Amino acid sequence: MSARISLTRYLVEKQRVHDRIPSDLRLLLEVVARACKSISHAVTKGALGDVLGSAGTDNVQGEIQKKLDIIANEVLIDANEWGGHLAAMASEEMEGIYVVPNRYPQGEYLLMFDPLDGSSNIDVNVSIGTIFSVLKKPEGAGVSEQDFLQCGHQQVAAGYCIYGPQTTLVLTVGDGVAMFTLDREQGSFILTQEDVRIPEDTKEFAINMSNMRHWDAPVKRYIDECLAGKQGPRGKDFNMRWVASMVADVHRILTRGGVFLYPWDKREPDKPGKLRLMYEANPMGWLVEQAGGTATDGKQRILDIQPKKLHQRVSVILGSKNEVERVTGYHP
Repeated sequence: MSARISLTRYLVEKQRVHDRIPSDLRLLLEVVARACKSISHAVTKGALGDVLGSAGTDNVQGEIQKKLDIIANEVLIDANEWGGHLAAMASEEMEGIYVVPNRYPQGEYLLMFDPLDGSSNIDVNVSIGTIFSVLKKPEGAGVSEQDFLQCGHQQVAAGYCIYGPQTTLVLTVGDGVAMFTLDREQGSFILTQEDVRIPEDTKEFAINMSNMRHWDAPVKRYIDECLAGKQGPRGKDFNMRWVASMVADVHRILTRGGVFLYPWDKREPDKPGKLRLMYEANPMGWLVEQAGGTATDGKQRILDIQPKKLHQRVSVILGSKNEVERVTGYHP
């Protein structure tokens, strides 16, 4: 791009020129971006910063926490609690909500985040990231967990930061998707792509094939058709891509297209899926939709699902529009 546009300038223009966001939301997003920079620095240090390996504790999901999971969670809370933009936060790593302490002013927004998505990749130096979602707090005194239980289409901002060969922040405030690359020399996120669009068709799919024997019939039918290649009903060869980090898989889809599936399976039939609706599916689903793609749970639009609890799980199929519609259509 001919002119280097910083994240700050981009957000100021969204507020002042296009009247897309209020000033408090702009300031909140800048704080989240600064927190992501701090996490990026910690990730980059790796073994030199003693941040690799297990912390020896479990999170509320029953998953073993990595040291970086805890560090990232603390960075996001410490950065956001005092600015006056938030009423409360919720994290995949915490059982309940975190209400902004009384010693700080309370704002009008609610922040949810998966502080470090793809934790299994930390120690092997594969891309990981932070996912975040912003909601407007309902009117009324105080704040409760119920205030967070809003459908995904009510989000006012969402995004993720991927820590890979470059640190890239991907953001939507409801009028398209923009990507910003961290210039480490300047310490600023610089706009590197606007109006991101996902191709409607693709020859790539991302799914954990080791779970094939547990899949439901519609998912197995779709993948079998992809694997059949040119000789099969699809008449073309597909490539499989799987990073085991939702941030990395979705980033690839936003960059060049594809379809990502993390479906319900028979191992835990009482659970509707593996991924978290509030911290992962909703923000990623909105980003994908804003880029021209589609996101469903196999039966309905993810952003229309009414959450019933903070850590609700969901089946996820998202990415290139025509492929998502095809596999969703296979579901009764």
